[in-house]
Amino acid sequence: MSALLLKNVNKIYENGVAAVRDFNLEIKDKEFVIFVGPSGCGKSTTLRMIAGLEEITDGELWIDNKLVNYVEVKDRNLAMVFQNYALYPYMTVYENLAFSLRVRKLPKKEIDEKVRQVAKTLQIEELLFRKPKALSGGQKQRVAIGSAIVQQPKAFLMDEPLSNLDAKLRTQMRVELSKLHKELKTTIIYVTHDQTEAMTLGTKIVVMKDGIIQQIAEPKVLYDNPINKFVAGFIGAPSMNFIEANVKVKNRKIYLEIENQEMQIDGTLSQILYTKGYLNEKVTIGIRPEDIEFVADKDEEVLGDSKITVCPSMRELLGAEANIYFELGDKTYCTFVPVTKHIKLNEPIQIRLDTNKIHLFDYNTEENILFIEDGVQFRPSHCG
Repeated sequence: MSALLLKNVNKIYENGVAAVRDFNLEIKDKEFVIFVGPSGCGKSTTLRMIAGLEEITDGELWIDNKLVNYVEVKDRNLAMVFQNYALYPYMTVYENLAFSLRVRKLPKKEIDEKVRQVAKTLQIEELLFRKPKALSGGQKQRVAIGSAIVQQPKAFLMDEPLSNLDAKLRTQMRVELSKLHKELKTTIIYVTHDQTEAMTLGTKIVVMKDGIIQQIAEPKVLYDNPINKFVAGFIGAPSMNFIEANVKVKNRKIYLEIENQEMQIDGTLSQILYTKGYLNEKVTIGIRPEDIEFVADKDEEVLGDSKITVCPSMRELLGAEANIYFELGDKTYCTFVPVTKHIKLNEPIQIRLDTNKIHLFDYNTEENILFIEDGVQFRPSHCG
């Protein structure tokens, strides 16, 4: 077992800076949990508190039903993988992998078996007698991960382990880490600022901002049901578009007024806005790039008042698809289309926002007006 529980954990430095505030999280055995957020949000500090490298100011950390706040690093049986690899430069790969086992004074034969098994798992057998200076970045990272695996810890703690690799190698290592998690069947706690890593690796994602948990959920739930504007904008690439709008009533129908254009919305959205008291109030529309479509001339009459006019300004070729950037008022937004679809630049064209996929955020608190509680572990009373 390697279950962890953080209860009301805080980290406040001597200068009064609160790096982590009221952090509550249960990590179950064999989960791949991602801490994600911008630089300075407290994710690495939280990981270091779990490892024992930072003291917990207030709160409790439990590992396998044992309070470990004051347990030494070496006695927590957790293995840390750092961003900078943390290899001994004067040792061979074999010696780096064997080091922790030799410290524990295991028999030479057992050490050799463990080292070679890990090397085989990570496909670094041919590197065993090289020194770190003769390795590529990806090879060094494999050795660093191997040094953690060989210890057979209760959990792996990984602090931005792929951030020093190039884009292609990061993609490859993400696949290998995912396979490794399934093969080892152990708990992994992983810190990153890269939402792509979070979405592709994690079974559970913890989104943080300013030391506070914003939302905890599975990747798909975060993407489809963000609790607030921050989470919505942080998760997803390209990022969600945010468009300011006024809620208006005309001929007993509810419209969203966007840059002096009126977009009619369906009955469900209308009912929610009416019930929650948003008539004649300002809201923020959230719409992902894939949920915007350009309207063909033949569809204009069918769509009625559910479309608005924009001006495409730039095309960004990605291969099979292209990002189309368009202007609405004085701001630029993004959608994407198949590369075969021709969109004329700098000429007005109509778009339609998929009202089944639209998000609406309170303009002041930035909370998701359409947020659904089910399937989400945590919801603060105010996230603004």
